[in-house]
Amino acid sequence: MHSGQTNTLITLPKLILLICMFTGITLVISCKSGTNKAEVLGFKAPEQGQSYGLGEDVKVQLDVPADSKISSVNYLLDGKPVGAKNNGDALVLKTGDLSLGYKLITAIVDNGSKKDTLTINIVLKSAVKPLTQGYKVINTFPHDTSSYTQGLEYHNGRFLESSGEYGFSTLKWVNLQTGKDIQKIDLDKKYFGEGSTLVGDKIILLTWKEDVGFVYDAKSLKQVGTFPYQNSREGWGLTYDGQRIIKSDGTNRIWFLNAANYKEESYIDVYDNNGQVDQLNELEYIDGKIYANIYQTDKIAVIDPKNGSVLSYIDLTGILPTKDRYPNTDVLNGIAWDAAGKRLFVTGKKFSKLFQIQLVPAVSK
Repeated sequence: MHSGQTNTLITLPKLILLICMFTGITLVISCKSGTNKAEVLGFKAPEQGQSYGLGEDVKVQLDVPADSKISSVNYLLDGKPVGAKNNGDALVLKTGDLSLGYKLITAIVDNGSKKDTLTINIVLKSAVKPLTQGYKVINTFPHDTSSYTQGLEYHNGRFLESSGEYGFSTLKWVNLQTGKDIQKIDLDKKYFGEGSTLVGDKIILLTWKEDVGFVYDAKSLKQVGTFPYQNSREGWGLTYDGQRIIKSDGTNRIWFLNAANYKEESYIDVYDNNGQVDQLNELEYIDGKIYANIYQTDKIAVIDPKNGSVLSYIDLTGILPTKDRYPNTDVLNGIAWDAAGKRLFVTGKKFSKLFQIQLVPAVSK
């Protein structure tokens, strides 16, 4: 039962006393009944969790009590120095060259006798309004309906494809024209296969929740190594930009791995102008941009690898006609780029078809 609100009168002196009793436990704070005001060193700007568009200036300023003296303030952003002030004056933080996501602002305040450390978070979102691109089917090829597609790449006239599901995960080379396996290995039943990519003469393959990646000889498909995950949550998509291995983990975060030792060295968080873009799945690197399937949707996000901004969306709604869908047909997943022929291919988990598509001009949403 939800009853009506009961109004209780609290006199001003009692209210001040209650505030002082409470905040005395949780904060170093000075309550002065003479001014009816709680004074504490903190941030005047920005507000906790405040959002900014990339490129927008962030004004950082302390709220300094009247009886406090400050000899210097050193500011850090995500642990790196960004400026200093000799008093409580505002610092203007430039964001144009930053990546997106949550940023930690730290102020180290020196009053001459001691130092206090204050922190606050802001969120950087993309300042770009993504355009939406359509598609035109140029050609259609057969695709194995037993393949729960997790990774797809085009190399020298054939596809490198990895598939998932416990007990059915595979890594294989596939004939473009027929959709038939040229060469295939099965993963151990305890592994759920995920994204894969070709790096030199090696194939790198992820597993979903097993926190391990596999390394194979590209010609023989013989396993030649393994590597552990570090901070990424899971293994989802994988691609290679010629210098770094690029990995998704099912969140809005994309990781960059060292191509020699497979260690996670950096990351970007992916945002559009409305907020973070989650469930990034299969990846492909095309002409300086990261293309990412968004799991359980018919959309591909085109991402700026420098900062994580979504530049556009590709809407592939209806690409697999109803007549070509079977009871086990799953979601769109799989992007492959023929760099020499400038051909773009897409498919899905257990799709009966693989499509060569052409993107149509972008339009505003």
